[in-house]
Amino acid sequence: MAMKIQKWPSVSMPLKLMTRHDGVFFQRLLHNGPDTVEELLDRHLVKKEKPLDDNEAELENRRRLTNTRREALSLYRDILRVTRFFAWPDSRGVLWQDVLRENARKEFEEARLETDPEIVTRLLIGGRDAVQSALDKLVEKQRQQIESDRGGRDRR
Repeated sequence: MAMKIQKWPSVSMPLKLMTRHDGVFFQRLLHNGPDTVEELLDRHLVKKEKPLDDNEAELENRRRLTNTRREALSLYRDILRVTRFFAWPDSRGVLWQDVLRENARKEFEEARLETDPEIVTRLLIGGRDAVQSALDKLVEKQRQQIESDRGGRDRR
């Protein structure tokens, strides 16, 4: 018996189907719940993730490394942008921006082959904190310099 079920069944009236089994008609309600307890549990419990085979594990590792690579490149670009503000020379006469860029490059090269996600994350967080700390100190020194300049002008 072929029946066409509407795309949007009425919620207020359950659709009843009649099936014939050995001369006796059984009435079954459509979407009236699962047939068995296993179906109910299967539908509502969180399923354990399947163990990954080698190919899937490699793809997952690449995806994770791609994200951390993107974050590392973003951090490196941010470091290069921030170093533009350090335009004064050190005691040897070398600009601080060049010293900072050289040190950042050296640290990134040392950590380049690191594959442990936890260590990479720690390095990225430490790098972000260092950049933010350097910017905060720079801003504070700039404020102090401006206030000392204003204080010198007011005394005159």
